[in-house]
Amino acid sequence: MHRFKLSLRFPKSISSSYRAIHDKTQFDNAGPVASVLKSRAVVRFRGPDTVKFLQGLLTNDVRRFGEAVGEKTSTLPTPNLPTASEAPMYAALLTPQGRFLYDFFLYAPPRPDTKLDKTGSGPGPDPDEALELFADVDASVLDELLSTLKKYRLRSKVDIENVAEELYCWQRFGGNLSEKSSSVEEPEAASVGWGAGVDPAGMSASHGGPLGWQWFKDPRLDCLGFRGIFPSNTTPPLVEADKETDEQNYFLWRIENGVAEGSTEIPKVLMTSYFASVILLCPGVV
Repeated sequence: MHRFKLSLRFPKSISSSYRAIHDKTQFDNAGPVASVLKSRAVVRFRGPDTVKFLQGLLTNDVRRFGEAVGEKTSTLPTPNLPTASEAPMYAALLTPQGRFLYDFFLYAPPRPDTKLDKTGSGPGPDPDEALELFADVDASVLDELLSTLKKYRLRSKVDIENVAEELYCWQRFGGNLSEKSSSVEEPEAASVGWGAGVDPAGMSASHGGPLGWQWFKDPRLDCLGFRGIFPSNTTPPLVEADKETDEQNYFLWRIENGVAEGSTEIPKVLMTSYFASVILLCPGVV
């Protein structure tokens, strides 16, 4: 049986950078920290063919974003929290030959029928509005990615828009964060808005506004912490003023856990199911 050695394209100075910048004990003692990820950008997909379009392109099952809320409803809507939140999904876009091109974190914002209406008395008025999904993608290949997606769109009824100026990607990591469940993180506080009181910054999460974001467990590995996309003009909840850190620290945290991210790090090898699991999901193997 042959053993394959896969190399990720990390900077040659990674060893010295790791020693100079990253101290795991320091992060453990300081507790969770957060970084805005300037290396990532956000793309919006909107239209009746959104799920069908992405299902035909990506390596994960996007159809769950099109399912009815049904049994997934787990909380009562409040001024800051919808009744149900769909967990994000990690997926990749490959060439027709099966080689890696781009990675995606897909998010579905709360639907109108999972939120209070503008009076706070019932579900939103238009549960059948066109589905909207957001993708957190590698900013260094954004133009190339948009061009590729629009090439494959053909006659599909889906709009593809760069919203990187409106929404930022964030990662919350370090400390003992990976040992906490979403319930321990207090989902209402983890959304944009705090507690049961009316908070203007959190009203959009469940009160008929167009946005409403919260932290989610990183869909790749628990040790990576929490990930989310938030309006660019606000700091996400649970991020203390002295706990925001440079993105380089998140980069080094990923390297320590053996996780590659983006088109500059993940090698463009043939993505058989074995290689996909090794490269995208198995820490410390590559």
